[in-house]
Amino acid sequence: METLKKLLLLLFPILIGFQGLAQACPEPEFPGEGQTVPVDITISWTEVVGVAAYLIQLGTTEGGSEITPRTSTGQSTRFTPPQGLPENSTVYVEIYVFNTLTNSSTLCAKYSFRTDFFPSVPGCSELLNPTNGAINVPIQTDISWQYTSFAEEYLVSIGLTEGGSELLNPEVIDALTISPSDYLGDNLPANSEIYIRIIPQNNLGLATGCNDFKFTTGPENTLPECGSIIYPPDLDFDVPLSPIISWNAVEGAESYLISIGTSPFENDILSNAVFNDRDPNTDELITETGIINFEPNRQYFITITPRNTAGEAQNCRQTTFFTSVGCGPYFDVAGNLIDLTPELNFPESVGICPNGGDSTIRVTDPADGYRWFQVINPNREELLAEGPEFVPPGPGEYRIEIYDEFPDPISGTLECANSQLFTVSQSERAIIEATDVRLGVGVISIEVEVSGIGDYEFALDNPDGPYQDSNRFTNLPIDNYRVYVRDKKGCGISDILVEPDLTLEGFPKFFTPNGDGINDLWQFILPPSGINPIREL
Repeated sequence: METLKKLLLLLFPILIGFQGLAQACPEPEFPGEGQTVPVDITISWTEVVGVAAYLIQLGTTEGGSEITPRTSTGQSTRFTPPQGLPENSTVYVEIYVFNTLTNSSTLCAKYSFRTDFFPSVPGCSELLNPTNGAINVPIQTDISWQYTSFAEEYLVSIGLTEGGSELLNPEVIDALTISPSDYLGDNLPANSEIYIRIIPQNNLGLATGCNDFKFTTGPENTLPECGSIIYPPDLDFDVPLSPIISWNAVEGAESYLISIGTSPFENDILSNAVFNDRDPNTDELITETGIINFEPNRQYFITITPRNTAGEAQNCRQTTFFTSVGCGPYFDVAGNLIDLTPELNFPESVGICPNGGDSTIRVTDPADGYRWFQVINPNREELLAEGPEFVPPGPGEYRIEIYDEFPDPISGTLECANSQLFTVSQSERAIIEATDVRLGVGVISIEVEVSGIGDYEFALDNPDGPYQDSNRFTNLPIDNYRVYVRDKKGCGISDILVEPDLTLEGFPKFFTPNGDGINDLWQFILPPSGINPIREL
């Protein structure tokens, strides 16, 4: 371990300055090379541990990008083209991986597939924003709708009456969003019922039976403008794993919505979380928040949207940043996968033993340090002890954390940790209540009945096992056996000697004098003592 730490310290300046890259690459999963697929598919590829982000580019010519310019998918290994794919076309795919050490992307996969013809006209779409029937909608709101399979474009009309087009005559739009100011020359009228009809179409014709959507606008209020992020700035690298996110205050904002995700298409970290706390001294909105436990060497996407009584700011820009490579896993510039996290093998459930039994639990994996926490609730833990051994105070939920420390030219010391949640429950050594021995043809079976609050396993003749969950042993040669019953949570082993009685109630059950030539005869053999146990009555 010490040798690795010294080597990392010596190599750090070299790694930062080196510009080469040779790392593992993802492989296409779907579609495969040359495969013909529908136009509304999701493209997927294999995951590579240690990759900071994936990028994808789609075009109808080799190296082209007219379908999708080179776009980061973050940690997602799936990409659905927002407006589908063109029909009867060859689609060229390029998949890149991004390396934070060199601040560069590498082309990893390059292949093509075919799309099929549109099988039919598209179906109707759904209004996404505003939702159908919404009220008090901001007059500056953008209007968006759902992609419909097999649609090439959409015929959109907007009116003040059902089926009307007073605000926008039917217009062909090859996007999924329109802004009123761009298409109407102004905002939507205030305090009005707005009707919108969206008819998807392709070269086979128009969707049929599509009804109007309706929503009602609010008063002539002014939406807040979009703000700008202060930290981390867009495309920043080496962001700490627990940063303070901060942004500029926006005039007229009464709260901020923050969304953070590991891909630009989903907010899996925060989704429109509301921040409206105020500084008690100035009564101004607080424009920063702490984030804990980002993962190292990952790309994150963040959007900050100001909001007031008129509604949310429109089209606020999404920015992105990369966290520090930290403990990994990540690929160094030589293509080696680096993971400084210590290995931890610890069960998800352990038992404590009553009656003065040893309830000490131990971690056998080597590490520089150990911490034992009790989980009070999902948002609170209490540190109870440090070191490789721990005596739980009672049943409950706990977490073990082990860590190694490495020299870091930037922060001085880099702590790389691994942890495991586990449950502590009370257990006990088994009490063997009885054994049931059954005779067969030349074999016996043994069943052991036990009691106790533990979870038990069973073995024959060897306290070290092998153990089985079943308390029944079958097809055993006729002999004496010692059965061991072990508590799975370490509260001890019980045992009993099982001696089959072959003379109980006279003859063994495998003597069958039925004339079939099998086990028809039974012969008594005088025991070595010379004493005949059979007496005449």
